[in-house]
Amino acid sequence: MKFDVAISLERFSPKTAMSDVIANMLQLARLVDEGGFETLWTSEHHTLECTIAPNPFQILVWLGQHTERVRLGTGTLAAAYWNPIRLAAEAALCDHLTGGRLEFGIARGSYQYEFDRMQPGIDQREGVGYMKELLPIVQKLWQGDYAHDGHYWKFPKTAAVPKPVQKSPPIWVAARDPGTFDWAVSVGANIMSTPLAMPVAEVTALGEKFKTAVADHPEMPRPKFMMQRRTCVYAKESDWEVPVRYSIDHGRFFENLMQNIGTVNDGFPEAVPFESVKGKDNYNPENISRNLMFGTPDQVIEKLMAYEAAGVDQYSIGLNFNLPFEMQMQTLRLFIDEVMPVFAERERQKQRALQA
Repeated sequence: MKFDVAISLERFSPKTAMSDVIANMLQLARLVDEGGFETLWTSEHHTLECTIAPNPFQILVWLGQHTERVRLGTGTLAAAYWNPIRLAAEAALCDHLTGGRLEFGIARGSYQYEFDRMQPGIDQREGVGYMKELLPIVQKLWQGDYAHDGHYWKFPKTAAVPKPVQKSPPIWVAARDPGTFDWAVSVGANIMSTPLAMPVAEVTALGEKFKTAVADHPEMPRPKFMMQRRTCVYAKESDWEVPVRYSIDHGRFFENLMQNIGTVNDGFPEAVPFESVKGKDNYNPENISRNLMFGTPDQVIEKLMAYEAAGVDQYSIGLNFNLPFEMQMQTLRLFIDEVMPVFAERERQKQRALQA
């Protein structure tokens, strides 16, 4: 199993200087590159200070100038917000400017709050239709001239310029439901998923959806399967409550956005009252500590075994939940020094067994 990192520019208070946010992200990216992680992912979001990413290609090109080997991925683009010709061209140019390191991740989009401003009148759930029409267009534009007459987009024969360095940058589709798993495999895409804050049984369930989709498409090569969770690694077991507290507070901001039930002032979402969420399982401190990738290195290694057993090829460390910068750096260092070597040795043992 290989390891990725997902980070974004984030501000949860106007007192936090944007210059500090940028400097912190750059320092994290350099450590990710030096530490031997497979891919560094960043997302697309709009109008919100807690996820500052109006164009992830800009961020990836910037990070590409300060890293040497790590793959650079959009995790993820919101399909409904893009013109396909522009998307194919911007992605290809990013691939050139990063030396052929682009990983192309796409999703339907997450917040109704965001859809109401970026695509007024569209239900967020309709985003999957945009994604299923958009991705094949981009794939064809990367190959050459293409004309399209579809439901959401129509255009005459055209070229997207430039073409990518890679024949096709690896494609990743965000999926949780069986239909999206099946469609992603059918179009030759890798799959990125998340068990959210659910128990480890959800990891197994997602793994079964992946295996079913792969089995139903024997004509396609087996894609890669990546899973992401909020992650915090600490040295002392007594520190368990620290990331739990940040996770609860972060969830209260995003409860507003996901349910469209609160206000957003000058880009900062209002946290819903704790009283309105405290009875939910995903706000129970013990559940959060157990379900999310929080723990000492030994505890995290034990948790990761369930992901490996579920067929996960790449585990992505989700660092963005207002976790202090020092704890983000500590998490990466402990992962590099104590977690990744264990799985590297497991991989070497597998290879030796295959060669025996």
